[in-house]
Amino acid sequence: MFCYECGAEEENLMDGLCKKCFLKTFSILTIPSEIVVKVCAHCNSKFVSGNWVDPFIAEEEIIYRVIEDNIVLNPIFDSPFDDNLIIDMKILQMRGTIAECFICARALVYDEDISEKHYFNVRLNKDVCPVCSKRNSGYYEAVIQLRADNRQLKDEEIAKVDEIIVKTLDKLFNKDKLAYIAQKATLKEGIDYYVGSLKSAKKLTNKIKEELGGLTNESPRLISEDKSTGKGLYRIWILIRLPSFCKGDFIRFNEKNENKIAQIINISGDKIISIDLNKYDTFKISWKNYNDIELIKEKNQIAKTTVISKSPSNIQILDPINYEAVDIAIDDKNPEKFHNYNIGDEIEVIEIDNILYIL
Repeated sequence: MFCYECGAEEENLMDGLCKKCFLKTFSILTIPSEIVVKVCAHCNSKFVSGNWVDPFIAEEEIIYRVIEDNIVLNPIFDSPFDDNLIIDMKILQMRGTIAECFICARALVYDEDISEKHYFNVRLNKDVCPVCSKRNSGYYEAVIQLRADNRQLKDEEIAKVDEIIVKTLDKLFNKDKLAYIAQKATLKEGIDYYVGSLKSAKKLTNKIKEELGGLTNESPRLISEDKSTGKGLYRIWILIRLPSFCKGDFIRFNEKNENKIAQIINISGDKIISIDLNKYDTFKISWKNYNDIELIKEKNQIAKTTVISKSPSNIQILDPINYEAVDIAIDDKNPEKFHNYNIGDEIEVIEIDNILYIL
């Protein structure tokens, strides 16, 4: 068989050419002399095939990814990871938004080592992606309203919610670029958090309720009309109403016509755990029974007093208000610590309905 280019006779021709003529025109890869990519000036995401992708990566990484996307390999190679192929890329220098780049490609082709060099530019056209445009304009889809029932929010509650929001948004941001707080407003009645996306706002609400308990309610509000569809555009206000009581406070709970006097020992998203101050056993209250709970004393009203006498069946203490001696019965239902109290020990008590309870 004869090479149609030079006429040399060879057994195996490549596309009708001998090896020498074939390799003379062979190119390992092709790449444009200039590559232009649109990049968000705020988050570094790049605009590809109508979509903004790969946000928050380094500018150098953007350039290398764009180079990889624009390399066209000779069909004889299966992929850039072909064992007979080595491709080295390098950014020579940056001139403003233009990267001067270099590729050295080496390959083993029909038992011949060949190499080639390519010099080209990558131009970064700066723009603003829709997400950053929304973020910079203060865009939000939902407002989380943090309130407390019949009381002011406590500083530690606000601090805890702020901590939950920061940690949760950090996790959500990988999948939802609108997972941010556009604004935090401190009002007389509580705190309002303006959240970029409704989806993230609902996840934040669930996390806050899981940690602090309370009741929630959603209220959509019409803000404008979509001119293209004629449909209303809504924002969602999500109310988180923390209970009137806090952990350690004292309540009266009406259960089956029985008024229990109890101390709150834990609050979570699905239940309120309390200890009965008469029977000294713990019980759970569902949030659906929240309206049957009455706050009667706060934990800061706990007083301290001293054991002045003790018998097998009684502890005698001083009333912390009038300093009169008060006898409190000890039986099997009392906590073990009650039996271990000694004369002179300082203990905590709470007075409710003129009755002293040892805590």
